[in-house]
Order: sequence, then structure tokens, then C-alpha cells
Amino acid sequence: MKFRFRKFHTTLVDSVNPASIIDFLFQEEVIGAGDIRALVKLDNPQQQSSDLLALLHTSEHSQAFIQLYLAIKEEPKLRWLIDRIDNFPDQSLIVLLQQMYNNEPTGE
Repeated sequence: MKFRFRKFHTTLVDSVNPASIIDFLFQEEVIGAGDIRALVKLDNPQQQSSDLLALLHTSEHSQAFIQLYLAIKEEPKLRWLIDRIDNFPDQSLIVLLQQMYNNEPTGE
């Protein structure tokens, strides 16, 4: 999930209302009170979104990006974004399969 959100970073920054996402992530204990205070001090919603994503990428919370996904899913106007995230091909799986194929003995 983290990889997918990294690939959609700019889209998220430009499209998401950070206020509702921040509140949801606080409610689900993904971010703390200090994080909220720092984020709401920012006047620019795009900067808030960017800083929130950076915070999540450095977080050790195991469910951070699943909770972010659920927060976005709560926003009916962002259904198109959920569809794009759901349909994004996971390149890490493709790379892993290629590595496995390349490491197989050729029989020579």
C-alpha cells in the first residue's frame, strides 16, 4: 500500500481535503496530538497533505497506509482515486517475479 501511495503522491496532495483525513487518522490512532497541531498550523491545504504523507511515510505504524486508504474511501467525491489506487499494478510483485525467473537454473 505504501508503494501505491508514493506513486500517487502528487495526485493526493492536489485532490485530498487534508482536514477530514487528519481527523480520521487521529481517531484511528495513526497520528498523535502533536502531529495534528503541527499540520493544522499550516495555512496551505496542499502543504498539509504533503506533510501528512511525509509523516506517514516515516511512521512505524503498521496500518498507516491502510488507514489512509480507508480515510480516503470515506470521501464519496474521491471514489475515482480509490479506483485508481485499486487498479494500480504493483510493480514490486512484477520485479520479484522477474528476479525469481532470472535465478532459476537453466538446465545447462
